[in-house]
Parts: sequence; C-alpha cells; structure tokens
Amino acid sequence: MPRRRIVFMGSPGFAIPALDRLAESHDIMAVYSQPPRRAGRGMQEHPQPVAAHAATLNIPAFHPQRLSDADDLAILAGHDADMFVVVAYGLLLPRRVLDMPRFGCINGHASLLPRWRGAAPIQRAIAAGDAETGVCAMLMEEGLDTGPVLARRRTAISEDDTAGSLHDRLATLNADLLADVAARLPDILDAAVPQDDSAATYAHKISSAEAVIDWSRPATQLARHIRAFAPAPAAWFTGHRGRVRVLKAYAANGTGPEGCYLGSTDDGGLQVGTGDGVLVLETVQPAGSRPMPAQAFLNGARLVAGQSMAPDLPEDV
Repeated sequence: MPRRRIVFMGSPGFAIPALDRLAESHDIMAVYSQPPRRAGRGMQEHPQPVAAHAATLNIPAFHPQRLSDADDLAILAGHDADMFVVVAYGLLLPRRVLDMPRFGCINGHASLLPRWRGAAPIQRAIAAGDAETGVCAMLMEEGLDTGPVLARRRTAISEDDTAGSLHDRLATLNADLLADVAARLPDILDAAVPQDDSAATYAHKISSAEAVIDWSRPATQLARHIRAFAPAPAAWFTGHRGRVRVLKAYAANGTGPEGCYLGSTDDGGLQVGTGDGVLVLETVQPAGSRPMPAQAFLNGARLVAGQSMAPDLPEDV
C-alpha cells in the first residue's frame, strides 16, 4: 500500500481516532481545525481537540478563520497533498480547495447518507428512533454532505445507546472506514455512488434550549430524547429548585397527569406522567450538583405523589 500525503481537517474529538489511524500508514502533512475558543475562568483560548492532539503527534496545525485568504490558500496548496480527509471540520470548503488534492477531498460523516446530512447526525438518529446508523466516506462537493458515497459501515442503535456511546462507536468505525478508503485509492473512486437527494434528511445543530423536556410528549419519545442529548447538553426540565438535567430514563406503562410525580419504583426510579405512558427517571443532575440516582434526588426534593415537577404548574392535581 503506497503512503499518501494527507492534509487532515477536523475539530472535535470525534475526528481523533481517524487521524491516529491514518497517521499509522500515511504522511499527515498538516492538520487544519477551527480556531481556538475561549472558555473557563479568564476566558483563555483553548485549541480544538484535534489541534491539541496534532501537537502530541508533532504534526503542524493550522486554524484559519475561513479558507478564502490568498496566503492561507497558498500554504494549503503548498502541502502538495494526495488527498484531504475531512471529519467534522465545521467549515465549508470552496471549490478552489476541493480541487487542490490529487484524489480530492474525502469526508467521513457519521450517518448513512443521504439520511441525516448536517451537524448533529448522531443525536438526530437516536431521537428519531432509527434502528441503525453508520458512517459514510463521501467524495466532497460544494453542497452540504451531498457528494457521492465511496463506502459505508453500519451499526445498530440499541435501546441503551446514548449520543455518547454511539459517538464513540461511530468514531472507531469512521477511523476503520477512512483507513480502508485511503488504502484502496485510486480504484475506489470508480465505486462512488451518487446520493438520492429526494431521500435526504437534515440533522440541524442542537441547542440546550431544544433539549428541554416537554412532558406532553409520549414517554417513548422522551426516553429517546434523553438518550439523544446525553451526556451533553443533556435533556432538562425546570424543577422547584432550578434546572434539573436528566441523564438516564426509560418509558414504562401507566398513566398520570403530565409532568407530575407519580411515586417511585421499587428500585428508586422517579415516575413522571407524560402525554402517553410514564417516564421513569434513573439518573439526574440538579443545578450545582453532580449526577445522582433519582432516589437521592427524591430524598432531597421531598416530592409527594401528584405534585408537579415544575414550579409554574399547580402543586397538586
């Protein structure tokens, strides 16, 4: 297998396994990530996870605000790469960049395209109740995740999967897939299959506001909602003492007023009425506290059966 000259483009931790795998067999000429972000006390700058990891591998890292400046483009072209590998980079590549490498720009995307194009495919797949998902290696075009697919790997979504567990599994699958694609160049380019645009769905970026729990929804949907937002930003509701994040829950049979405490299960689960069925909270995190079993939360909250979980609803039904 020939060693390829690769420019790797990625920002979050999801991309790190792919970078490591490719670095084992190929020459990573440079890493490109989004610019550092300010966070924490003092709002100090912190490099993106991929850029920080590149430093441990002694790979030069670049983080231009956008790939349009003439000097930045000249540096990028000067790497003389056979391919650009892109994994959750976060910036769209203009045509001039797409045309630079010999074999084009190949994107590792965490869904079974054309389903869930966009920024949050892992969360959207879980929330929608998809039975499976996977990763695709796509030859990039100017559109958002629209290019022809070179290869894909599948994995089932279990009832216990959260965004966190699925993220880690797909990151490993993605690394395996991109290593295989790089090894099969250039022949694999002939196997590219155009996407069916009519079947496309979009995974819009998630937000903390969207993660709020709407008790009027069915319990089965809310259980998926909680898994889709775990561990971060985490589904949440406003309780009597502030915001409460819900990290683990499951749907159960039963009935009761929406958003009201219905008592605890034999193993300490906190039962809440929903639009259809009962949601049993297992792990929660009140504001300013660490994650805790629901039973520990109940010991402090001292809720009584029939009491609303939210302060803006009647206390008793």
